[in-house]
Amino acid sequence: MTTETYQYRGYDIVPMWQWSSWCTGIYARRVDLPIMSRSTLSTMAPEKDEAVAEAKHCIDRLLSRLKQPAANERV
Repeated sequence: MTTETYQYRGYDIVPMWQWSSWCTGIYARRVDLPIMSRSTLSTMAPEKDEAVAEAKHCIDRLLSRLKQPAANERV
């Protein structure tokens, strides 16, 4: 079962109720954003809000890594 879609920093977050827990699918809305490499079921939470919050943290971590220069690059 799916519920409403949340939008966050260019991604759609789709919470789903599966196996007595909430999980989320994360999908880029723009071609310039990286695709999330994690499984929909990698985050299982008892509450929908917890699953959505974890999805937002995953997006934040991914985008923060993109902004950091590589160790061998000069700034």
